[in-house]
Amino acid sequence: AWQQVRGMATEKQLKERMVGTKNIEKITKSMKMVSAAKLRGDQNRLAAAIPFAKWTSPITGPEVDLETLDVSNFPAKNLFVVMTTDKGLCGGVNTILTRMTRAAVSKLDADGKKVDLFILGEKGRAQMRRTHGDRYIGSATDRLMPYTFELATALTQEVLNGEYDAVHLLYNKFKSAIVYIPSVKSVTPLLDPASPFLFNFAVEPDNDPETLQNFYEYTLATKVYHSLLDNATSEQSSRMSAMENASKNAGEMLGKLNLQYNRARQARITTELIEIISGASALKG
Repeated sequence: AWQQVRGMATEKQLKERMVGTKNIEKITKSMKMVSAAKLRGDQNRLAAAIPFAKWTSPITGPEVDLETLDVSNFPAKNLFVVMTTDKGLCGGVNTILTRMTRAAVSKLDADGKKVDLFILGEKGRAQMRRTHGDRYIGSATDRLMPYTFELATALTQEVLNGEYDAVHLLYNKFKSAIVYIPSVKSVTPLLDPASPFLFNFAVEPDNDPETLQNFYEYTLATKVYHSLLDNATSEQSSRMSAMENASKNAGEMLGKLNLQYNRARQARITTELIEIISGASALKG
C-alpha cells in the first residue's frame, strides 16, 4: 500500500515558515501591549467600583470560591448568572468558569434543587449550550465595553423576569495581573419587612413591598456591575498572559526554524562544493 513519506523541509519552505512565525510573534506582542493598556483602564474602573458596591456586602455576604461551593444552604429555585467573555484568545478564563459551573449545577441536581442559567458572553453560551442548553432562560452577547451601570441595570431587569429564590453571580474575581479566582456572589430577595437586617432601616412608606422590591433590584444591579468589572479585568489580565506566552512560544519556534534553515543551507553548500570538487577532479583525470 502507498504511504505518504514526510521528507525534510526545503530552504524555501523553512523561510516561509520563519516569515509566518515572525508575523505571528509581532501580532501577539501587539495584542499583549493592547491588553496591558486595557488592563490598566479596567483596574482603575474596578478600584472605583469597590467603594461603590461596598454597602451591599452586609446584605449579601462575601463572595465564595466556586470550586469549593457548598450548595446545601441554597434555596429550592436558583438562577446562575454566568459571566464569560465575548472574545477569545484569553487563556482559560472561560473554560475554567464553565467547567466549575457544570459541577455546581450537578451538585444542585443531586440535592433535588432547581437551577436555570442566564449566560453573559458568547464564549460561555457556546461552551454551555451542548450540555445545558435546556436550562437557558436568556443570554447577552456583543456587549459594549467598558461596562457601565446602565448595562448592569438592563441585565438585572432581564434576570428578574423569572421567579427565583436566589440569584447567584458566577464570575472571575480579579486578584492580580496573573491571578483570578472563579467566585460566586449570592443575592436573595429582601422582601420580608420582618427581616432582622431591615431593623436598622426605616422603610417608607411603612413596609411598602414596592420599596423593598426596588431595594432588591438596586442591590442586585450593584452586584452585577461590580462582578462585570471584576470579570472584565480578569479577562484582560488573562489575555495579556496568554499573548505573552504565545509570543514566547513563537520566539522559541523561530529559533528552532532558524537552526533548521541554517543546517539545510549548510548542507546545500557542502553538497555543491563536493560536486564542484568532484567535477574538477574528473576533468583532471
